[in-house]
Amino acid sequence: MIKVTAMYPHTPDARFDLSYYVDKHMPMVKDRFGAACTSYTIDKGVAGMAPGSAPTYGIMCHFFFDSLDAFQSAFAPHAQQILGDIPNYTDLTPVIQISEVLVG
Repeated sequence: MIKVTAMYPHTPDARFDLSYYVDKHMPMVKDRFGAACTSYTIDKGVAGMAPGSAPTYGIMCHFFFDSLDAFQSAFAPHAQQILGDIPNYTDLTPVIQISEVLVG
């Protein structure tokens, strides 16, 4: 299984419209990925490791696919639309990580 994670750094002065992200962007992305995406989650950072510290990432999302090829095939035809929607909810640049899930 492959997990594609988009992480948005916690930046106090950044613009991030969480309602748009949760209610419009993520459902649109899942719709474009179709059945290739088995599921997705959205995480909101609440703290860092030290008491009272800020989280490293304010928002993270995780998309799950059976294989890297399944992700790449689902993403490629819609990349421009998916990436083009980012300015509608944030002025941050996401950090992307593609991982193989070893235990889940």
